[in-house]
Amino acid sequence: MKGLLLRLSALDADAAAALRVIAHFEALLGSGALDAASLVRSTAGLAECAAGWLQAGGEPVRFGPDGGELAGLPGRVSSAAELGAAGRVWLERPGAAGPLDDLVLEWMATAARVVGGGARGAGAPHVADPALVELVLSGREAVADRARALRLLGLVPELPLRVVAVAVGPETDAGAEAVALLGCSTVAGTVRVARLGAVGAVLLQPRGPRASPDGSPAAELRTALRERGRGPGGARTALRGLRVGVGGPAEALAAGESWRQARAALRFAVAGAPVEAVADHDALGTVVLLAEVPADRLRGRPDVRALELLAEREDGAAAVAALAAFCRTGSLRQAAAELHLHHSSVAARLARVEEETGWRLRDPQDRFRAQLAWYAWRLASSAED
Repeated sequence: MKGLLLRLSALDADAAAALRVIAHFEALLGSGALDAASLVRSTAGLAECAAGWLQAGGEPVRFGPDGGELAGLPGRVSSAAELGAAGRVWLERPGAAGPLDDLVLEWMATAARVVGGGARGAGAPHVADPALVELVLSGREAVADRARALRLLGLVPELPLRVVAVAVGPETDAGAEAVALLGCSTVAGTVRVARLGAVGAVLLQPRGPRASPDGSPAAELRTALRERGRGPGGARTALRGLRVGVGGPAEALAAGESWRQARAALRFAVAGAPVEAVADHDALGTVVLLAEVPADRLRGRPDVRALELLAEREDGAAAVAALAAFCRTGSLRQAAAELHLHHSSVAARLARVEEETGWRLRDPQDRFRAQLAWYAWRLASSAED
């Protein structure tokens, strides 16, 4: 049946077909018994062509689409993904690449990193029971019940942890994307993932009795986003609307506080460039208090309305992106480097912002005003997501 879905994918809507592929790998990752052979065999059946995985220092694991094991190295590789210390995975389609080969290979690579995660130093993300995760994050349940849920999840009630919230576009599974993102990261420790409504919840607990979660995983998550962007199918990552909010450290029995912080940070995240797609609650500082202001009040401010009108005009979104990069970096050339544009192009976009809003961005007070307005506009917009 899965092979049939791939054959029909050229006729089906791209998003629906992609969802079926993602659901296939999410089920594999959630099975709790995934190994190299089962991953390669399942991928070959899904793609209807031979697939393989060569781990560093090991023998190639190859299976044909009929589930039969294949010996030796492949004669022809149609597409492949390098996994660093975890080796290399590939598809062996004899003809032209299939319409979903990039996506299949991307998720095969993610699952392979999870299976061989110890080589990268990352805790393999485990798809957890949503009911247990929800109980841990609830402030209404008894302490004894939360402690029991933590133990059932393989977490230690006496050690601190941190919660991360992952959101995606409406046609993508947030839980699956959270597993994929953590599978590509070098975040160390015990990782538990569950989908709670439309948001993926990730519980991170560092290893060892003296481990501390004070170091935020935001940098590692941004690096993982960049890796996915460079890998097969990576261009789709931004299109899927992936956004991440990182909560602060908390006692495991008070994980709900970190969860609230992660969801507040998530409202500041913007899909696209990793530096904006991952928002860290602690790094936001006092600005995070804006998340407590009702969206209607934010939207009614003249500065916010000016940005909203600019964003709605032709090429306005590009001008707003240039403003965000300039406010974040404080430098025209650094903003240009971040946006991969010539500095004169960024200067022209900023000039348009000044013309539309009346701000003078070289003035520190106006630049602060612009950045505050941008945060408020993002928060007002995220309330509608």
